[in-house]
Amino acid sequence: MTIMAAVATGERTAEVWARLESVIDPELDESVTELGFVTGVEVDSGGHVRVDFRLPTYWCAANFAFLMADDMRIAVAALPWVEKVTVGLGEHMYADEINRGVAAGLSFQATFGSEASGELEEVRRTFMVKAFQRRQEALLTYLLDQGHESVALLRLTVVELAALPCDTAGHRLIVRYLERRPVIGSGEGELAFVDQDGALLDAGQIHAYLRALRRVGVNAEFNSALCRGLLATRYGAGCAPQVEVKPVHFVRSVGVARST
Repeated sequence: MTIMAAVATGERTAEVWARLESVIDPELDESVTELGFVTGVEVDSGGHVRVDFRLPTYWCAANFAFLMADDMRIAVAALPWVEKVTVGLGEHMYADEINRGVAAGLSFQATFGSEASGELEEVRRTFMVKAFQRRQEALLTYLLDQGHESVALLRLTVVELAALPCDTAGHRLIVRYLERRPVIGSGEGELAFVDQDGALLDAGQIHAYLRALRRVGVNAEFNSALCRGLLATRYGAGCAPQVEVKPVHFVRSVGVARST
């Protein structure tokens, strides 16, 4: 391989990794690359890409595994130079079925037939709504801590929230929240903050509302820590990325742990 070809391959490999950063574990609302699930990317001169990934346990839920594998394929295939994408899930009880189904562009139902309980769009939406709630709680809590009045915050439109002056941490929370805001339905003139049904929030009850949302966040934080621990136990302590340990808002009824 010439130096120019090697540089081109390296650049394309970096592009693939960048696309994979946008693929989210549907339950944890974290990138598959941040979680350490992706183990390798190979790119050849013909525009063929192979992505290999693994999960914390041999029996991680097939629907989550299929969603992530198919989302990886779609994300990488969006690059203009990509001709073919192969996604390989390893060391999983349904790896063969998932790899064949994703390679053929089949749906989850078509891949598993009578063994599947249904298509995945309802599952995807359920966890997108949970992600919306977690991101909303984090953003509103931050803005209130910064001295913003709840009445003024709840009057902001989507456009006004996007333009709200903030420091780096606040800007990142706004960007992440607005990524999930369309799950509830959003237009430029719509209010930025509504509940999961699209109803207006009550400024007088905002703290009780946020306490309720924290139950969703606690469950996600617990599951994230559990997955990282299981991944490290299975493959070695150096396999999972080191992340900042953040304090958990402890509330009653933490919820049901992830079905790994």
